[in-house]
Parts: sequence; structure tokens; C-alpha cells
Amino acid sequence: MTVIAMKKIVETPPHDEPAKTAVIVPPAPMPVPPRISWLADSGRWLVRVLLPPVLGVVLFVLLWALVSKGSDGLPGPYETWISAVELFSDPFYVNGPNDQGIGWNILNSLQRVGMGFGMAALIGIPLGFMIGRFAFFNGMTAPIISLLRPVSPLAWLPIGLLVFKEAQPAAVWVIFISSIWPIIINTAVGVTKVPQDYLNVARVLNLSEWKIFTKILFPAVLPYTLTGVRLGLGVAWLVIVAAEMLTGGVGIGFWVWDEWNNLNVAHIIIAIFVVGIVGLLLEQILLLLARRFNYE
Repeated sequence: MTVIAMKKIVETPPHDEPAKTAVIVPPAPMPVPPRISWLADSGRWLVRVLLPPVLGVVLFVLLWALVSKGSDGLPGPYETWISAVELFSDPFYVNGPNDQGIGWNILNSLQRVGMGFGMAALIGIPLGFMIGRFAFFNGMTAPIISLLRPVSPLAWLPIGLLVFKEAQPAAVWVIFISSIWPIIINTAVGVTKVPQDYLNVARVLNLSEWKIFTKILFPAVLPYTLTGVRLGLGVAWLVIVAAEMLTGGVGIGFWVWDEWNNLNVAHIIIAIFVVGIVGLLLEQILLLLARRFNYE
């Protein structure tokens, strides 16, 4: 019997040449259709961005409805909505000097806030630069600011009535004195945060104080100043309601007090939402302004 030996010839690479290994390439993923990808992105956006606030509002309305069911005299969401539709159907009516639509009340309040807050910004921003720039001036004004800043805004109202003799300038005075402190403090802090190397270079170049302000301080301090302006505006809009309750006339605060005297609680709740929405819009406008300056 003849046995034929079968030999397997194995080819080995030379020593100076690396062995060849097989590389397994995974198959390319199947492309996702654009419509399915768009739907997936939209679903994620709805879950992350839109769902939380909507859920919060729904829970708030449900809690409000439950509380109104167990409380006498507190209108629920539906009754308040009906009153709001009726109220905003004619927001600019005039039936007398103290009986005007909610639109006129909002505009009058915004006018007072604009006057008081505008004066606070015109005075507070330069004053904050001086306090942060000059140590002697900082030491001179620090005790005064520390003493007057914690005072309640309404404590300034009798002083305004005594000095100005009228309700309108007294309300503007309260807004001014309440909103100026965040502007001063944030601007002064921003000036102190400017790197000393910048000021040393300006001293070496023998720059004037105006050049230092326009070329070095103002661009560096602008974010701090805008933060102070945003906080000051929030305080001003917060104070106007209480000030108008006491001074009377036309304004959202006086309108709230007048509706309380008429026992119209639904209008008071509407006024609360109006104050919150207007304050939110003012803050968003300032945030957009701050982002624009930071971008530039």
C-alpha cells in the first residue's frame, strides 16, 4: 500500500518584513433618511426645551385650581381668563382721570420707571467709575453707600413727598434712589477687576484720563455695568407697584389698589401676571443688549 504524504506548505514572511494580517472592515451604516432624522431632532427638542416649561405651567394651573376650590373669594384660572379677555378687549378706555384702561396704567408706570431709572443710570454709571478708579473717593463714599443701600424703598417716599410736594415726582424719586445702588456697585466692582498691567501700560504711554476711560476701562467694565443696569431695572419695576399704591394717580400699582377696594380679586391676579410679564420682557431686552455688546 502506497502512502502519499500530503505536506502543507506555509509561506512565512522574511524576518525584515512584517506579517500580513487581515483587517476586518465593518459595513458602512445605513444612511438615515432626512425625514426620520428631522423627526428625531424635533422630538429631542420638544422633550428637552418645550416639555419642562409646559409641564410646569400645567402643574401651576392645576395647583391654582385646587386652591381656588377650597378658598372662598379666590377666582380660579377659568374665571380669571374670562375677566382678562374682557379687560383687554378695551385696554385704552378713559372714563375719568382715575378710571382708565389697563393699557394706560401700564404705560404710565413704564414712564415713571423710565424717568427714575434713566436718572439712576446717568448718575450711577459715572459715579461707579469714579469709585472704582480712585481709592480716596471710594473710601469717602463707602460708608454712605453702606448706610443708605439697605434702606427700604418705601422709606424714601415720605422724603420725596416732603421735598417735591407731588405724587408723580415722589414716585420717580423712589425709583431713582432704589435702582441706583446696583448700578454703582457693579460698575465700581468692574473697574477694580481691570488688570493692573493695563493701567501700567497706560501710565507708561502717558495716556490721558479720558483715553484710559474710553480705551481701557469702558470696554472691560461694560459687562459689569450691564449687569448692574439689569438688576437696577428689576428693582425699579418692583418698586413702582408699591410706590403707586401709596401715591395714587394712574399706574399699575394704583390700579391694583383700586381693584382691591372694589373687591375685584380677578383683576388683582391679572395685574400680578401683567407685572411679571412686563418685568420679564424688560429683562430679556437688556439680556439681548448685553449679548450684543459682549459679541462685539
